Amino acid sequence: MLAAPIPDNDRERLIALREMLILDTPPEERFDKVVQFAAQEFDVPVALISLIDENRQWFKARVGLDACETGRDVSFCGHAILQPDIFIIPNAREDERFADNPLVTRPPHVIFYAGAPLRMPNGYAIGTLCLIDHHPRATLDRTELAILGSLRDLLVEELTGAAEVPDA
Repeated sequence: MLAAPIPDNDRERLIALREMLILDTPPEERFDKVVQFAAQEFDVPVALISLIDENRQWFKARVGLDACETGRDVSFCGHAILQPDIFIIPNAREDERFADNPLVTRPPHVIFYAGAPLRMPNGYAIGTLCLIDHHPRATLDRTELAILGSLRDLLVEELTGAAEVPDA
């Protein structure tokens, strides 16, 4: 298993995340609706809004997963926040970075992963909107990428207070 590298600007990224005052807050219907819509739209059993702090990924909203957080060292989202755009793993069992990851080999059995980094206007990616399946999948097509990107953009606007997330 290959843990995601810690970016050089992680200290500043963590300060920006903490200033949002969103970590460890109660569930909110507006975020829950986004992950419910994403799970339904992409026909996946798990959809998450994941925020990455020093040692963990914490789920602000989740569908199909009982856990409210996992370690950053095993996090797929820790890799996704380093990407300029949507990060896709079609089959984690065949990817050397993830094949022996406990999230792959044991429940929740993450096999397919697509994570859209939640990049704030200051440039820092604080987390992801991600989709998970227990089976391999082909990469997302152009339309699916556009939908996931639009949902991500709505979340970023909501997180920065610029817009309301519409009802799904």
